[in-house]
Amino acid sequence: MSEQEVNFRSKGAELAGTLSHPDSGGPFPALLLLPGSGQTDRNDNVKQFPINALAEVAADLLAHGFASLRYDKRGVGQSGGDYWATGFNDRYEDARAALQFLTEQSSIQPKKVFVLGHSEGALLATRLAGGGADIAGIILLAGPAQSGEAVLKWQGREITKGLKGPSGWLIRTFHIDVTKSQQKKLDRIKATKKDWYRQLFVKVNAKWLREFMAYDPAADFSRLKVPVLAITGSKDIQVDPADLTRMERLVKAPFESHLIPDMTHLLRVDTGEATITKYKQEVKRPIAYKVLEIIQLWLGKQIATGKTS
Repeated sequence: MSEQEVNFRSKGAELAGTLSHPDSGGPFPALLLLPGSGQTDRNDNVKQFPINALAEVAADLLAHGFASLRYDKRGVGQSGGDYWATGFNDRYEDARAALQFLTEQSSIQPKKVFVLGHSEGALLATRLAGGGADIAGIILLAGPAQSGEAVLKWQGREITKGLKGPSGWLIRTFHIDVTKSQQKKLDRIKATKKDWYRQLFVKVNAKWLREFMAYDPAADFSRLKVPVLAITGSKDIQVDPADLTRMERLVKAPFESHLIPDMTHLLRVDTGEATITKYKQEVKRPIAYKVLEIIQLWLGKQIATGKTS
């Protein structure tokens, strides 16, 4: 098995990634792997918060004879460019460049290339396929089926429910209207033209948020012509599990979905209360094996039915 450091160009920046493929045989079917939101690297890791989901997915794909490409986002890790000047649309263009790079490799079967995305990456996978990219299918892990603004509002309500400690006490004691407060913040972001700004001591990528909030995947879902696999956890508090049903209504192509009991947005199973305060403990465990199992079964069916030939 081989992991090769690679670089490719996109919109004036050089992006760095890892191309994985079996040592012998080939050319191989392959997957482009796209991480979740934030300053995530090729493995779906944020500094001091190792989600590592895409590294685990890549290793499992490799063990089953699939190649993959994963890369650091613009301005993150080994990739060039300015993260704070990068919007959602820029990330889409970077994903397109990565897909082209992958399909052009001699070790890859260009007609058997799939795109797998986690969270924001799932939106980018949907947009690629909805825009007519020449791919064999898409895999959406914790993928939304609503506009970015609707997603942020939903997760704001869900995350607040599980808040403990001083923050939770303040909200309950002073009857703070979290929804109203969040809407004011979102309206300020939509009104600004800046790439980024500071909210208290936190730097916020305003450009990305504006473009993310404006994007509604519904039209792209209705345009899909390739098979879709969607997997979400019942304990996800960042993406509404009911979006699986929304996808099913919108998608006219072959569609398969799975709601994993007790799985969170980080693709880990946790039988307790759903709350982000557990995330640091969750990432110490591997992602749910059921996710990897479902992906392999689905990919096997796509290859076997000849839809990707």
